[in-house]
Amino acid sequence: MREGQSTAIHRADYTAPAFWIDTVDLCFDLDPAKTRVLNKMRVRRNPDVVPQALRLDGEELNLARVLVNGQGTSFRMDGDTLVLENLPAGDDPFELEIFNTCCPAKNTKLMGIFVSEDTFFSQCEAEGFRRITYFLDRPDVMASYTVTLRADKAQYPVLLSNGNLMEEGELPDGRHFARWVDPFKKPAYLFALVAGKLVAREQKIRARNGKEHLLQIFVRSGDLDKTEHAMNSLIASIAWDEARFGLPLDLDRFMIVATSDFNMGAMENKGLNIFNTKYVLASQATATDADFSGVESVIGHEYFHNWSGDRVTCRDWFQLSLKEGLTVFRDQEFSMDLCADPSARAVKRIEDVRVLRTAQFPEDAGPMAHPVRPDSYIEISNFYTVTIYEKGAEVVRMMQTLVASEGDTLGRKAFEKGITLYFERHDGQAVTCDDFAQAIADANPQSDLARLLPRFKRWYSQAGTPRVKAEGHYDTDARRYTLTLSQSCPATPGQPDKQPSVIPVRLGLLAQDGTALPVRYTVGGGAPVSAPLFVLTEPQETLVFDGLDAAPVPSLLRGFSAPVILDIDYTDADLLNLLAHDADPFNRWEAGQRLSLRRAINLIADSRSESPAAGTFDAQLLDADYLEAMRGVLRHPTLDAAFKDLVLTLPSEGYIAEQLAVVDPQRIHAVREAMRAQIATALQADWAWAWEQHHDNGAYTPDPLSSGRRALAGLALTHLCLAARSSGDTVWPGRAFQRFKDADNMTDRANALQALVVGGSELAKPALERFHALFKKEALVLDKWFSMQAGAPDRGGDVLPAVQKLMAHPDFSLKNPNRARSVIFSFCSANPGAFHRADGAGYAFWVEQVKTLDALNPQVAARLARALDRWKKLAPAYRDQARDAIARVAALPALSKDTREVVDRALAD
Repeated sequence: MREGQSTAIHRADYTAPAFWIDTVDLCFDLDPAKTRVLNKMRVRRNPDVVPQALRLDGEELNLARVLVNGQGTSFRMDGDTLVLENLPAGDDPFELEIFNTCCPAKNTKLMGIFVSEDTFFSQCEAEGFRRITYFLDRPDVMASYTVTLRADKAQYPVLLSNGNLMEEGELPDGRHFARWVDPFKKPAYLFALVAGKLVAREQKIRARNGKEHLLQIFVRSGDLDKTEHAMNSLIASIAWDEARFGLPLDLDRFMIVATSDFNMGAMENKGLNIFNTKYVLASQATATDADFSGVESVIGHEYFHNWSGDRVTCRDWFQLSLKEGLTVFRDQEFSMDLCADPSARAVKRIEDVRVLRTAQFPEDAGPMAHPVRPDSYIEISNFYTVTIYEKGAEVVRMMQTLVASEGDTLGRKAFEKGITLYFERHDGQAVTCDDFAQAIADANPQSDLARLLPRFKRWYSQAGTPRVKAEGHYDTDARRYTLTLSQSCPATPGQPDKQPSVIPVRLGLLAQDGTALPVRYTVGGGAPVSAPLFVLTEPQETLVFDGLDAAPVPSLLRGFSAPVILDIDYTDADLLNLLAHDADPFNRWEAGQRLSLRRAINLIADSRSESPAAGTFDAQLLDADYLEAMRGVLRHPTLDAAFKDLVLTLPSEGYIAEQLAVVDPQRIHAVREAMRAQIATALQADWAWAWEQHHDNGAYTPDPLSSGRRALAGLALTHLCLAARSSGDTVWPGRAFQRFKDADNMTDRANALQALVVGGSELAKPALERFHALFKKEALVLDKWFSMQAGAPDRGGDVLPAVQKLMAHPDFSLKNPNRARSVIFSFCSANPGAFHRADGAGYAFWVEQVKTLDALNPQVAARLARALDRWKKLAPAYRDQARDAIARVAALPALSKDTREVVDRALAD
């Protein structure tokens, strides 16, 4: 049987485990080539399940011994599964001892125990513990763990595991040990160990209850100076969670360890979080503002899992969003609450929605579409997705919205009551998404959520992005405005028919002069309603606004109140009104995006254009009204700089593609580049003004205000270099090169380098060479160097050869996930204009990389395989070649089940 020929697992088939494991005592003799694992468990039968054999999961293990109550016992292997049939009858617990070995040094999958830079790390979520020892490797089996680590003291002076350090000491032959006890029961996926030469930044804090806690961040010795921001973020996370939700730190110590070889961003192992270095290490010289923000967000996310994921976990992997959607919501709220002013909060919300719409909406429309709570999977690692995380967070956010009341218009206090009830009910349990939703509703019995809960839970069970169509009609004689909202959801794989969703719609009305109008309406002849929130539950509902002297401009889905696509026939005048006057920052930004998107789509579809698909366009594509609106935003005296940066950044090529029925990536690229070039030249004086006003920000701090100013200065410099490309001017590229050399922080330096690369300046080459020479020993900075080149605008097919050259660079390693993502993913997944070539060479490159990565690290390979998820939308010239490429991968004889699931679903009709 090929590895990829695996059976689907279905949520409907869930059954409770036949056995419970109460305690686990693990002893590790750590050796890279042969780690010895002694696993002693106290096991008992589940009296609610018919007596049956004990089946323990294992993978790539060497089994040496199995004892039951100290005596040898018979067993058999069913593939990788260890089957024990002759076990004590009855409900009394028995002792099960298993001795096995594994080889961390050869573990390129980075699941289980692996070695990175001579240090042992573990990664067990979702099903990595079975690569350490035989076990019931499922999240609903929660046990108390005691862990003893033994290793050579000179090679591995630091020995860490979950919980509290109870004992440490010397052993013969230069070895030593450490014994850790976790006071809280946990599933196997939260187990962790680390052993190596590490140093720690330490901080003691005192909680509100007076208890003292030790915080430690472990890194390589040369990286300690880059951990201050991570420590500050951890302290802020702990304080925020206790203040906002009343959830305190529950361990004597909390540890974070950073490694450069990691498939994910970070892992919330109880008390011992293991992080990708990308989300721990940050200094002014090596990290951008976005990096600092990422560290803060991910540190918060993993810490918040201490309750939403560790103390209460998921019953089965279909419930993954129970912990991930909730925790993404919590980290988003944390980051917004740290913002000093409403404008910064709005910018954070827009950034979060932009991720959702550019990554999750396409997933919802593609072959890997799945509900927030999936119904089936072949490989669970493929479902750590933006649907589970980001859409799951939006579902939680809608719950908060739907428990709002007159005195709590955002629903924050009511939602906090629900969170309190949830943890009171389920602390120490493995539960479901239904349990969470029920707790929030039960804490707020008079809320819309409680009233509509059965229908609301369709958000968990239905895949796809709902579309809300809004149609307005103004009756002059009656002074009445009628707004009809209708909803639909397209078919997705396995779900041809969809039921109506519960969709909270925050709304407002603007007069033609931009004045805010009172919101007062009736629905179905009912009593007048003055609330700015309407909950759409039916396929179609109509709101009637009386007493209006002229047709208003509706502002709908304010704050992006639901993860839906809004179809509304705004005129340009409407959008310009909203862009200039809407009190809701999200809809103000959205108006600017719609103006840009409308022009891009019209240009792409305009058959009158003489340009070939990948050719150049006349410089004067954009109308004066649009350019004047963009100038107005750029020059606006009170708008936040970060907000200006968001409005003036064109929709991405990928987002534009999702709005089209048939996608020609080369034409999209050509149109977007032509639009950007005209914005650069037409607003050149304004960009110069913006640069002069925002490039000098004094001493570096990564706060939202300063970050926004740097972002706008960087955008201005990029446009000035683009304008110089058109005019032949050398002044602004020269200034960018000087900025690159003189910058005292990575944000300004990277922005200047990006301006030269995007602008196609001759100075880009010496700047890139200088950048590499400066930072050749900084792995995370080199990732930026690789990514910037692989993601550069394609000019005449020049990016693929550059990518192939980068992969031959001595600093490139396919075995390191960060480095692989910096080159291959930056090209295949994030640079569609370069990847989708008419000659199919990009697809041929993709085939080879998926094939090679699949043999090394199936999780990373499966993520790369998704670069062609949307191949069916491509124009025929690309579509056939893309399908052939996917078929070539599907035909590989030893494909992992991770990648097999992705390509098989992509090829399915």
